Amino acid sequence: MDFGTMLGESFSYTKEGIVEKTNRWLMLALATLILCIPLMGYVMRIYRGAKPAPEVEDWGKLFIDGIMMVIISIIYAIPLIIVQFFMMGAIAGSAMSANPAAVMAGFAGAGILFIIYILLAILIGLISPFGIIGFARSASFGEAFNFSGILARIGKIGWVSYIIAMIILAIVIGIPVAIVYFILIMLVMALSIIGILIAAIVFLIIMPLIAVFEARYITQIYDSVTA
Repeated sequence: MDFGTMLGESFSYTKEGIVEKTNRWLMLALATLILCIPLMGYVMRIYRGAKPAPEVEDWGKLFIDGIMMVIISIIYAIPLIIVQFFMMGAIAGSAMSANPAAVMAGFAGAGILFIIYILLAILIGLISPFGIIGFARSASFGEAFNFSGILARIGKIGWVSYIIAMIILAIVIGIPVAIVYFILIMLVMALSIIGILIAAIVFLIIMPLIAVFEARYITQIYDSVTA
């Protein structure tokens, strides 16, 4: 898997399809403003293999696809919600107990649950993108949770290569976003309402770029092997 080529192609895809198409960029900023749901619908079009970046049109379909993506994401998050619920319960129980042994046991249990939570989050983060792409291309809700098919495709890619590819994506997106986030926090603290407005505008500007870049990159990973 040529990570450099995939990054370069994703950058070109975003640049040519969004940055150089001002009207399309504005439409995606609007899609971001509407709770990001149409933006997620647009991501689904990229997941279907659209190249170059598609037009922002048929808003009804964008909303439907976006809502379906939200539903699938929520279902994938259910195990995390359950573990988090028990973890908070363990912490609350420890805080209310007067027995030192029970307090220690509660916090130890919460620590174990936290580790389970992190491992689950990583696993879901690796599996769910392929599940969503499977749904996008088949229009079958069941394909979003076809775990045997998802794991088989990842196996063909190679788990090590796949994990490295996703780590690279996290770094490429995460570092710039962290820097921008820090700057915006400083602006909000210094300028109050004006800072908040600036932060909102910056969010609307950069969110479409991040979403399109990430979607194209993951699509290339998915298409690097046949099912």
